[in-house]
Amino acid sequence: MIPSYNKVHLKFKLNKVHYSYGDLIEVAYSFVKEGLPHEQIIGGFLLDWLDEKDFINVNTSGSTGKPKCIKIKKQAMVNSAVATGDFFNLKPGDSALHCLPTHFIAGKMMLVRAIALGLELDVIEPTSKLNFDSKKPYMFCAMVPLQLQNVINKCDNIRTIIVGGAAVSNVLKSDIQNIKSNVYETYGMTETVTHVAVKKLNNFRHAELVSASHFKTLPNISISQDERDCLAIDAPKLTKKTIITNDIVKLHSENEFEWLGRYDNIINSGGVKLCPEQIEAKLQNKIKQRFFITSEKEDLLGEQLVLVVEGNSNIIDNALFSDLEKFEKPKIVYSINQFIETSSGKIQRKKTLKHIKVQN
Repeated sequence: MIPSYNKVHLKFKLNKVHYSYGDLIEVAYSFVKEGLPHEQIIGGFLLDWLDEKDFINVNTSGSTGKPKCIKIKKQAMVNSAVATGDFFNLKPGDSALHCLPTHFIAGKMMLVRAIALGLELDVIEPTSKLNFDSKKPYMFCAMVPLQLQNVINKCDNIRTIIVGGAAVSNVLKSDIQNIKSNVYETYGMTETVTHVAVKKLNNFRHAELVSASHFKTLPNISISQDERDCLAIDAPKLTKKTIITNDIVKLHSENEFEWLGRYDNIINSGGVKLCPEQIEAKLQNKIKQRFFITSEKEDLLGEQLVLVVEGNSNIIDNALFSDLEKFEKPKIVYSINQFIETSSGKIQRKKTLKHIKVQN
């Protein structure tokens, strides 16, 4: 039986204390009035969650366009929580760690999962360097890549970690191969009520290596492609509309897909269509600092490839481009001390390049 959004699970605990529906309202008021900054945001969300409306307003991150405010049905959020619980075998009374900002959907959903599934949720300050009890066993936690990178040596007490909000680098993927936690990369967006698919990143059994690069959908999610080869998502328990994404994918089965890149990042250089993410994958183990591939206007080619690196030098050895096809090699290399990012850590390519051009 699917839980209702206006009920609080009898097993739910927040910071080791059980709260009923009415008690939780009082806690929310207390957080808003007297809490730390991250607790005030949690309190505000809880007041919205516990009011008489059947929806909440959620801001998108703005990583691929202008941030916007959308309405999401509370029951859809509960349905999403149940799908996650089923996929990861979460049970009432299981412990979970909440370390994400509650501004956006991912942080809100940690609270909804706990309330709906009856998890015992510990809340800590959502900093890049997390301070949590590394000896207490946790069954579930969601992090952004930077948080995971900073706790690799002390997260073996967490059974399952989902990571999203920004790209997971090859360096991080390599570093997590020796930890006990099972780590999954997530795929989703605000409109899909956080993730609708996950990809295992470590602790593979031999049979899983074949599909190691594939995302697998959660229960009750159907996928297809449009004429651009972009992913289309049908999630009737989350939203009535088919969600057409700008993510170019390769379908491997009715519930598995491989992410290739963003349609809105496609570069047409001299009539050749190039996917920046595919070029970045070839360079990932060769360039130590953070980088991305983009383009700028050029009279002859229309668009020319540009490599942008994070740091104070744009000097790159051309030997690093040896595995690239002729048309994949960047024509110009720019550097910037720090990339412009969203609050969740996603690199804003267009804004970063624009800032470089203004400076130059």
